[in-house]
Amino acid sequence: MTKSELIERVQQAEGVPELTKKNTAAIVDAVFDSIKAAMIEPRALGDKKFSYPGFGSFRAKKREARKGYNPATREAIMIDAYVTVGFQIAPSFKAQIPVD
Repeated sequence: MTKSELIERVQQAEGVPELTKKNTAAIVDAVFDSIKAAMIEPRALGDKKFSYPGFGSFRAKKREARKGYNPATREAIMIDAYVTVGFQIAPSFKAQIPVD
């Protein structure tokens, strides 16, 4: 799904008041900006996390620097520390996803 498809689905969702595409896009952008802020800003307990009941949780994870290898040359290299985001799906959502 693309951003424009998401905006269209939000506009057509039941129970949502009629909004212009521009206003709906602004709301979608605000939601995702808020999620990004939750991942960036440390909270009182120190975890950088966003949870939505029935959907899942996003959590920032720090990966320490480590030694790696260039697969083409087998030369040892240092991989810098970095931050990634993990997602854990809510059990109720996971149960709804069909297994192909």
